[in-house]
Parts: sequence; C-alpha cells; structure tokens
Amino acid sequence: MKNKKFFKLVVLLVCIAFSSPAMAQFDLKKAISGAVKMAQAVTLTDEQMSEYVKEYITWMDAHNQVCADDNAYTLRLKKLTEGLGDADGIPLNFKVYYVKDVNAFACADGSVRVFSSLMDIMSDEELLGVIGHEIGHVAHRDSKKGFRTALLTSALKDGVASQGGKLAELTDSQLGSLTEALVNARYSQKQECEADDYGYEFLKKAGKNPWSMALSFQKLKELQGQSGDQLSSKLNQLFSTHPDLDLRIKRMEERANNEGIEKPVIK
Repeated sequence: MKNKKFFKLVVLLVCIAFSSPAMAQFDLKKAISGAVKMAQAVTLTDEQMSEYVKEYITWMDAHNQVCADDNAYTLRLKKLTEGLGDADGIPLNFKVYYVKDVNAFACADGSVRVFSSLMDIMSDEELLGVIGHEIGHVAHRDSKKGFRTALLTSALKDGVASQGGKLAELTDSQLGSLTEALVNARYSQKQECEADDYGYEFLKKAGKNPWSMALSFQKLKELQGQSGDQLSSKLNQLFSTHPDLDLRIKRMEERANNEGIEKPVIK
C-alpha cells in the first residue's frame, strides 16, 4: 500500500513537471529525490528514530548554554526532581539551559530540558507541574510521534533519510528546521489532558504534591494576563502550546480536592 502511494506521488510530481512552463525550470530529479527521501523518513524504524533523537538532543545541548553541575539552577532542579526516575520505562535525565526564553521541553528519549528564565518566574511547585506535564507526553509517546512528524516536515524541506541502510546525519540547517518544527508542534486537547493526568499520578507516586499541576497552569494563566511588553522578549511558544488553561486548572483542582490532598502554600 505504501509503495502504491509512493508511486502515485512520483507520478504526480512528473505530471507537475511536464505541465509547468519552461521558465519555471522545475527540477524533476530533485523533486523525485525529495519524494524518495520523504518515503524513507516515513518508514524509519524505532531504532533509527532513537538515533535521530539522540543526535538532536546532543545538538541542542551543544548549541545552548548548559548550566554546570555546581550551578545554582542545576542544584535546584536536581533537588526538585529527586525520585523522578523514569516515565513508563523511559529513563529521565534533566538539564538546565541558561537562556532568556521561558520554556521547557522533553524529548522522546526522556531528556528533559528546563530553561533558567522559567525557573526564575516559577516556584518549585509550579515548576514541578510543568515538568510533570512534559513527562506525561514522553510516557504516552506523544513526544516520539511529534518528533517523527517534525522529522518528516524537515524531510519535505531538505531530505532526511537512511541511505543504503546507513542513517543519514543531519546538517545544522536540518537540525535547526527540526527545532522550528518541534517548537510549532501542537498536541490535541485529548493528548494534553492525558499528559496532565499522567503528570498528576506520576508526581503523586514519586511523593510530590500533585497540586503542582493546577498551580503551574494557574501561573501560566497569570503570566498570559501580564503586559506583552513585559514578557515579549522572554516568551517562546510555551503558552500557545497549552490551550484551555481554565478547563485544565479546574480538572486538576477538582481531582486534588476530591482526594483530600492539601494545597501547598506558594512562598
């Protein structure tokens, strides 16, 4: 079935080429090559995907200022995440990027990266909520699916494929495009709610207060209401990728209250 779809795609590209004006100088060879690479990207194995994820997070760590082990940000995050070992069998590792953007993300391999500017404006409890949510996407393989989609988007632009059985290395340009695609990625409302629920249970099982989920969303809503001028130089895509905050705050609050869990006092 996949071969049939691929054949139709190539035929379509050929038709476009021969129906285009001569001045357009359509590069048929390049178009077909791109289609081949796109098809290969779709059929990447889990092992190949893991290699690309590893390459990506290595590149990200190399292109951002990672706080040293004895840095105050690192020590705070290490203390905060103590006991958070793995997410549904995926081992977690945490690092802080010393950057001005207000964000955090988690990769399919369990790499969680928290930005220092986010740590500056959030309490420990609020920060734990963000981390719990991101880990939820890892556990439910949303991050993996999102990475595959972003990789395919990059393939459409530049071509990402396995060549002769050997995985093609990504260029800096391709890795940059991949980052852009991941930043602009969107999860469905169902995926977001499931990540919230997982984060809640994950934190509770680890001995953390799951009220952190509601508190983190309350903080995001508070920041959304602040002056754009005040935050415009710092905000990345954190808020636009987390819609329906009121609903999610209500869900997490009701769950904590129903379970009789005491709400922590934010200092």
